[in-house]
Amino acid sequence: MSEFRGINSGSASDEDSASEAGPGGRAGSAAGAGSAAGTGTAAEEPGSGPGPGRPRAGDGTARRRRTVVAVAVGALLLSGGGVAASAFVKSPAQVAADTAPPERDVLTAPVEQRVVTDTVVTRGTVTAAQSVPVTPVGASGEEVARQIVTKVKAKAGGTVRQGEVLLEVSARPLFVLKGAVPVYRDLKPGARGDDVAQVQKAFNGLGHSTGSDPKGTYGPGTQAAVRSFYRSIGYDPLEAEGGEEAVSAARTAEKAARRALEDLEAEGTGGRPLRYAREDLAEARQALTEAEAAAGPVVPASEVVFLKAFPARVDSLTAQPGSVPGERLMVLSAGELVVRGSLDSAQKGLVRRGQRVRILSEATGAEVTGRITTVSDTPGTPAAGGAGDGTGSEGEAGEGTAAQVSGFPYTVKPDKPLPPALASQDVRLTVEAAASEGKVLVVPVSAVSAGVDGTTVVTVYEKGQRRRVPVRTGTSGDGYVEVRPETADALAPGARVIVGVKPTTGAGG
Repeated sequence: MSEFRGINSGSASDEDSASEAGPGGRAGSAAGAGSAAGTGTAAEEPGSGPGPGRPRAGDGTARRRRTVVAVAVGALLLSGGGVAASAFVKSPAQVAADTAPPERDVLTAPVEQRVVTDTVVTRGTVTAAQSVPVTPVGASGEEVARQIVTKVKAKAGGTVRQGEVLLEVSARPLFVLKGAVPVYRDLKPGARGDDVAQVQKAFNGLGHSTGSDPKGTYGPGTQAAVRSFYRSIGYDPLEAEGGEEAVSAARTAEKAARRALEDLEAEGTGGRPLRYAREDLAEARQALTEAEAAAGPVVPASEVVFLKAFPARVDSLTAQPGSVPGERLMVLSAGELVVRGSLDSAQKGLVRRGQRVRILSEATGAEVTGRITTVSDTPGTPAAGGAGDGTGSEGEAGEGTAAQVSGFPYTVKPDKPLPPALASQDVRLTVEAAASEGKVLVVPVSAVSAGVDGTTVVTVYEKGQRRRVPVRTGTSGDGYVEVRPETADALAPGARVIVGVKPTTGAGG
């Protein structure tokens, strides 16, 4: 057995030597084997030859080869496992780097030089400057069995001009004249006032002269104009009530006073009786003049509607034969188109009379400018000069709007007349609540900050460097604020100021 192990050992050594020495080594090994065989020792040793119980020399080589392959495969597996583990296992430093906040990048905006404005945006409706509900009180001056609408001449949506008859009430006309003073009384001969003056102006404008009557005095010339106008529209004017009777009585008294004076003069009576007779005659003649002046034609309050401007429009019409006076029979609108809107309580403090407004029709794209003319101090109440102002017998002012106003109503007058097609349209109103005086340096509000010492600054960003510029602020609006640098030329249009920071994607995803 010891000899077998040695052979095996020698064979192994020889094999290793052959492997290391190359072909020369292999030859030496073969010679050694031949020498051994020549001695005959191995051949004679039991079990030294080939057989079932004796291992062969090639078996060790195969085992060694299998071992090498197994080691190589194991090394390969270990290497792959290390690579895989490195993808999931990170050092503390790498973990901290991957979970750290991403680097910040600054957001900048340019410094601009322009007018800065603060605006209030609301909605409004295009309407006429004056909206008048017509509610006649019925015919006057004649005894009729019933006050009722007997004819309607106006048409819904139609145009009305000065002097036109709108309808008849108990066969008496209701017509329109130009004027701003609300009618509140019947105009009779001898009357004086602003309402008389506007009637005189209206009749003169229609070609019916009032003669030499003083302005605001209803004299003989105005009476003639009234008669002429009524004839032109196909009606007879109503006479002052009791006028003819008063004139007749005054004429009788004047005649009696005149004859009494003549009798005294014929008798040669002088002194006090004659003086008294002359005074009586003068008084009688004055009474006659007054009676004749008061006996002329009347312009009843029930027959006239005053509008501020013409042509006017019939916005709505409910009158029809059989309607009862006192009801709202129609609504007229007159004058240039304006825009009416309302403000909530927060907006009310920013809007005032005289401010500029941009009016935009989103339906047509048309945009015009205007100014605020009225702002109400009471919610739901149109301001003075609003809808319905200047109405006469047609009803109370302010009743002409289609719907009850909510908020604080205000009115915008366009700088140029609006086209009629915009009537009743809903439009957007942008009110310039505040504005700088000319062009100024402006930055976004977010660019301005205050230091611990209370200094207001903006931060200029140039080529990666930051520079703080102390400023004083002014007018603000629409997200921008006026800035004035404390040092001249420290800030110029086009410079970039920091308004914030933005996150960027980190390295670790």
